[in-house]
Amino acid sequence: AFIRAHHYARGCSKTGVFFGAFKGGALVGVCQFLPPTKVAAQSVDRDRWRQVLSLTRMAVLDTEPQNATSMLLGASIRMVRDLRLPDGSSWEWLVTYADEARGHTGAIYRATNWTHVGRTGPYPRWVDAEGRQVATKSGPKTRTAEQMRALGYVNEGSFYKEKFTMRLTPRSDGIKSAVPQSRGP
Repeated sequence: AFIRAHHYARGCSKTGVFFGAFKGGALVGVCQFLPPTKVAAQSVDRDRWRQVLSLTRMAVLDTEPQNATSMLLGASIRMVRDLRLPDGSSWEWLVTYADEARGHTGAIYRATNWTHVGRTGPYPRWVDAEGRQVATKSGPKTRTAEQMRALGYVNEGSFYKEKFTMRLTPRSDGIKSAVPQSRGP
C-alpha cells in the first residue's frame, strides 16, 4: 500500500523482500528487493546470476529529511548482506535502475557507493487505466505491444534508464569486478 501511494509506478510485485523505515511507529519509507529476470541477472554476473538481487522499488515520504533515503537504503543493504539463499549462500550482487523518464539521475546510488555501469533502453512504458506501471513480462512470456493494447494498457513512450550495481561479497577468484566500470558523471 505504501508503494502504491508514494512511488511513481503506483504499484509493485506481490512478492519480494521489503525493508521499512519507521518514525514514531509510522512507516515513512520502503525498499523492495526481488530477483531480477534471468537476462538482467546474467548481465551482472553470467556465472552466478542466481545470486543477483534487484532493488525494484524505493519510496520515502517527502516530509522526511534529505538523508532519510540514503539511511534506509544503507540499512536495507546491510540486512540483505545477512540474508541467506536456500542453499546457504549469500546474495553476491545488487542491481538497480534510475528511470530517466522520471528525472532520476541515480544520485542516490552514487552517494551510497553503487557502480554506474551504463544506460539501458529505451524501453516502452505501459500503464493501466489508473496510471499504474505495467510490465510487458507476464510469467515466462513477454507480451507484444499488440497484446498490451488489447489488454487496455497505454504506451506512454520509450525511455532510458541508468543501470547501477553493487558487489556484496568479495570475489574468491581475485577478479575485482565482472561488470564494466563507467567513467564520468
